[in-house]
This record gives sequence, structure tokens and C-alpha cells, in this order.
Amino acid sequence: MQCLRDGEVIAYPTEAVYGLGCDPQSETAVRRVLELKRRPVEAGLILIADEFERFESFVASVPEEQENRARATWPGPVTWLFPRSKSVPDWLAGNHATIAVRVTAHPVCRALCAAFGGAIVSTSANIRQAPPARSAEDVQTCFGSELCGTLMGELGFQSKPSEIRDLATGRVLRGG
Repeated sequence: MQCLRDGEVIAYPTEAVYGLGCDPQSETAVRRVLELKRRPVEAGLILIADEFERFESFVASVPEEQENRARATWPGPVTWLFPRSKSVPDWLAGNHATIAVRVTAHPVCRALCAAFGGAIVSTSANIRQAPPARSAEDVQTCFGSELCGTLMGELGFQSKPSEIRDLATGRVLRGG
């Protein structure tokens, strides 16, 4: 937990793969995640939380029916693209008018977000275009001592990363 509070990057198990995470309010930490993954800032990142309310400062207001559509899939492995609030910087959302958010069902992720008291960045633990890490050993092989720490735990039962859907249209942008 202290790693997140100190603006460091950690790894942890998710529904399908190990993820890299950090405090989404820390530009230094977010840029470090992007650097580690060799991911362009324009791509944006996903946020996870243990409850929807943790996203309040990141998402803009939406019609109740749209919010209910997302909430009906949570907690679970579905990421939704919500319109981003005006306060969300480009270094977090990339060149998108939306921000990707997911209320996770994974017990380690839920406990991590609850203990942190907020949403965290969640992106697969791998260098861009490389296979994602599926174990703590894979994380160590890929990143060595570059991370503040790795939380141990079992992966969830998903074989693929989370599905991504557009909130406004319901369209699936990435199958899960």
C-alpha cells in the first residue's frame, strides 16, 4: 500500500493476467507505468476500483440508464468507456474523450483498492506487444527490480483481458 501512496508502480494478479498499477492522481507514477510498458501516452489507461464511487472524480455525469448498464456488469471483467471529467489529464486518458473504468471482482484487486481508498491504474504487466505476465515469476522476468513490489495471489478465471465496451453505444470494442 505504501508503494501506491509513494507514487510507485506495483504488480498484482487480476481476473486474467498480472497487472501493473499505480495511483492515477500521480503523473510521475502514471508516466512510469507507460515507460515500463513502452506504451504511448496517447493510448490511455484503465482504472479499476472496488466500488463505482471511487471513479467520481474521473468520470463525467451520464444518463442514469447508461450508468445502470455498466453497473449491471459489475463487479466483473467488463471495462466501460465513460466520458471523462474535465479534471482528467491527457497523461492518464490519452487522446480520448473517455476514461476506461472497471469495478473489479478479483479479491486481491478489490482489497488493494479498498485499502488504498481509491481507484488505481490497471494495465497488463508486459512490455507493449509482448505476452502479458501470468505469474509473479513472469513479472520478475519482465521487470526485475523496476517495481516497488508484487502482490501475490491467484489469477481469476478469465482467459483473456477484460472486455471493453463503449458506454454511449454499448458496442464491444475489445472482446473478453
